[in-house]
Amino acid sequence: MNTEIEVCIDNLESLHNALSGGANRIELCSSLALGGLTPSFGMMKQAAKISSVPVYAMIRPRQGDFIFSDDDVICMLEDIEACSSAGLNGVVLGVLAPNGSIDMPKMQQLADKAHSLNLGITFHRAIDQCTDYQVALEQVIALGCERILTSGLAANAEQGIHILADMVKQADGRIDIMAGAGVNATNAKMIRSNTQVPALHLSGKSTRPSLMEKSSSAQMGNDNVDDYQIPVTDARKISDMRAALAI
Repeated sequence: MNTEIEVCIDNLESLHNALSGGANRIELCSSLALGGLTPSFGMMKQAAKISSVPVYAMIRPRQGDFIFSDDDVICMLEDIEACSSAGLNGVVLGVLAPNGSIDMPKMQQLADKAHSLNLGITFHRAIDQCTDYQVALEQVIALGCERILTSGLAANAEQGIHILADMVKQADGRIDIMAGAGVNATNAKMIRSNTQVPALHLSGKSTRPSLMEKSSSAQMGNDNVDDYQIPVTDARKISDMRAALAI
């Protein structure tokens, strides 16, 4: 089975690393530590110039849940437009209602906008917070999305293999199911063989030390974040997973 490997990144250094590691597709975000938010327009444009593989931008205006106001949706529509203007290939999004169902009116607005601009759509892990994933899967298909990113409703994809397998069976080739959360070279082949997912998603996260020659006691954000450790994708983690899948 030829498995797609999608790598999520939140900086351009990681984009270069993901490409050298063998990524088939990029999920472009800001703030991966918050689950991924919408990247800047400048970052979108530069990613489109650099990348040799399709780039899909996260469309998520804030951290937290996936219940978005009308104002949020207006922002999301503008950000979808920005993705097209920047030359990207698609968007990654999801909107829920308070009862844990997909907010179909808002999702339809967003999907229609993306389709009108010839952008592909990934429905992200909002599906893992849905009360009925089987109904949600059919709704996502009806919206014309290409794929669903999911951990199988579990804390990670390894724990969610049974629901992932059920999703693949229900999808029956109508949409791709992409397993994500905790996927790595050690468990990738097992997840694929037990679920038959056609795509796997990971960050390959690591850190590198800052190039600053002298550190400061000034803290730029949360006290538990080290400003002198830069989060980056490790190219070897991507290439190791590709090699593991080929065995």
